[in-house]
Amino acid sequence: MTDLAAPVRLTQYAAGGGCACKIPPGELEALVGGMPAGHADGELVVGLEHGDDAAVVRIDGRRAVVTTADFFTPVVDDAYDWGRIAAANALSDVYAMGGEPIVAVNLLAWPRDRIPFELAADVLQGAADVCAEAGTYLAGGHSIDDPEPKYGLAVTGLADPDRLLRNDAGRPGTPLTLTKPLGLGVLNNRHKATGEVFAQAVATMTTLNRDASRAALAAGVVCATDVTGFGLLGHLLKLIRASEVGAVVEAAAVPCLEGSREALAAGFVPGGSRRNLDWVRSSLDSSLSEEELLLLADAQTSGGLLVAGEIPGCPVVGELVPGPPRIQIV
Repeated sequence: MTDLAAPVRLTQYAAGGGCACKIPPGELEALVGGMPAGHADGELVVGLEHGDDAAVVRIDGRRAVVTTADFFTPVVDDAYDWGRIAAANALSDVYAMGGEPIVAVNLLAWPRDRIPFELAADVLQGAADVCAEAGTYLAGGHSIDDPEPKYGLAVTGLADPDRLLRNDAGRPGTPLTLTKPLGLGVLNNRHKATGEVFAQAVATMTTLNRDASRAALAAGVVCATDVTGFGLLGHLLKLIRASEVGAVVEAAAVPCLEGSREALAAGFVPGGSRRNLDWVRSSLDSSLSEEELLLLADAQTSGGLLVAGEIPGCPVVGELVPGPPRIQIV
């Protein structure tokens, strides 16, 4: 990586960090709720209706295009790792729909007068290496001079339109599986505040959701979403509202990263995690402490898949149940 005399802490150049800097879910819903779907002739399979992970357009009987874009401010100080994390996170939206990413383009915003431009090359290299691992072409993109660094990808993939993973296809009696542990938000916030490096968090964020997506399809799963900026509770609420079902979550079964509870207890809670909990609170039935609820609502960056179905080797954390879209935590 680039050898600089004085190390640059990228996270200090951004107000937020990673997916924790998303617009709050309630405000976002109000913004896009009245927007038209655009050209709709029956080939738009997934659009704005339920805030799913990507748009899907059928191009013939067995093929659909899956398209998405995702970018964010630095979540770690290491430029190469930031590129890897941002790429894995953007590709995840295609995997979360049951698709395979084919090609991606870079989205880069860089304060050239504040951060050495050589570091941007490390960001791009990190993304290129993850795209190579995914078998996805990375070609071109767009860049701007911006006061705050931001990076991500616009990704296009392919899927079978009759074998998608959708957030509106959940059915009562189906188990809920989580494919990555929680705690990325609080660990990343501690990293931003103290400079401590959490290798377990970086390893989790740079792990592709490819294998989990393929395993879900192989198991006949039809409903899933990825767990990112709105936290487990926020993304689960979106899923059960879209599917018109309820959910039960077994808190003790939810895996958490080493060190995340300590970071939570020390107060390293992202603002996004608190906003997530405020948004879902009216739909919760729970006697858990505020601290435990904050971890379940923790804003994840490049988190795992939440799958309505069982995936070998991944923990079952709850179940979809009949009833109104409420989350009962036991």
